[in-house]
Amino acid sequence: MTTSVIITAKAPSPQGNSGGQRLLRAELPSRNGSAFRRCNAVEVVLGTGLVMASELCKTISEAKLERHKNLFLNYRNLHHFPLELLKDEGLQYLERLYMKRNSLTTLPENLAQKLPNLVELYLHSNNIVVVPEAIGSLVKLQFLDLSDNALEIVCPEIGRLRSLRHLRLANNQLKYLPADLGRSRELQYVYVDNNIHLKGLPSYLYNKVIGCSGCGSPIQVSEVKLLSFSSGQLTVFLPAEVKSIGTETDRVLPLQELAMRTLYNTYYRFLKDLNFLTPISLPKSLLELLHCPLGHCHRCSQPMFTIVYPKLFPLRETPMAGLHQGRTTVSFVAYCCSTQCLQTFDLLS
Repeated sequence: MTTSVIITAKAPSPQGNSGGQRLLRAELPSRNGSAFRRCNAVEVVLGTGLVMASELCKTISEAKLERHKNLFLNYRNLHHFPLELLKDEGLQYLERLYMKRNSLTTLPENLAQKLPNLVELYLHSNNIVVVPEAIGSLVKLQFLDLSDNALEIVCPEIGRLRSLRHLRLANNQLKYLPADLGRSRELQYVYVDNNIHLKGLPSYLYNKVIGCSGCGSPIQVSEVKLLSFSSGQLTVFLPAEVKSIGTETDRVLPLQELAMRTLYNTYYRFLKDLNFLTPISLPKSLLELLHCPLGHCHRCSQPMFTIVYPKLFPLRETPMAGLHQGRTTVSFVAYCCSTQCLQTFDLLS
């Protein structure tokens, strides 16, 4: 004989009112009463989930109401960034956000808009694969921890974080770092340990405190989908946005690169405005590139748009070599804008 069993799970309302409760009803088929023995377990699971969600809403609501500067959301089993953090005006007063050991896979595009005064962001031990470009708008951010995630790419916009002093990217799956990372004088501490495919560090990171143990495994031919550059026994991946590599034998820059630099120097340096250039006057792809160069020459700071001239410096030739001897095959990479800068750039000068 088959019957139906109605189960009900009770949980506090999202507003946290002690008098209000939500009822969750579910109907399960039963044979000879066997479903009754499972009812309590189901009630516990459903009820616990609702209670956790209610507690999260309450925690965030209190932080908004009392203008908290610190918010702890560690160990919450979060699979998505809480929408409550992004509602209305967000948390304008929040300075430190802790979201360690959850299951986040991405970050919202409007993070900087809703949390404009964020100084420290802790995202250790999640499942984040891509960091959105919008993170570059967190102008006050000084400490960013993305260790122990699933990062394969660090967006170039992270180089726009001019207040950033401390960056942790250890235990990810990175193959390269943006060409401009470390250009800001404020950035002093960078940890990229145990990114086994990472073999090149931007030369801007020279003389900064770097952790890179466990980096630089041998490159498998089947894995090479990005442009790579070799010098002697060293081979490094180049950032994905790099589409062309120049060499010391090049006599003239490509015409497209010359045009882009001329436009940039004309409209940005002198007029400080690129907005009156439209897709009618320039193709959309080039217009976007003009607003966001590949990077800046490590020798003269000239912006680069379609081509770079890389130069490798083995770690053994730097003061950092003693700290990592025998534990890494990482080298520094200088990205130059021309053969002249390539030939005159010296990491030790």
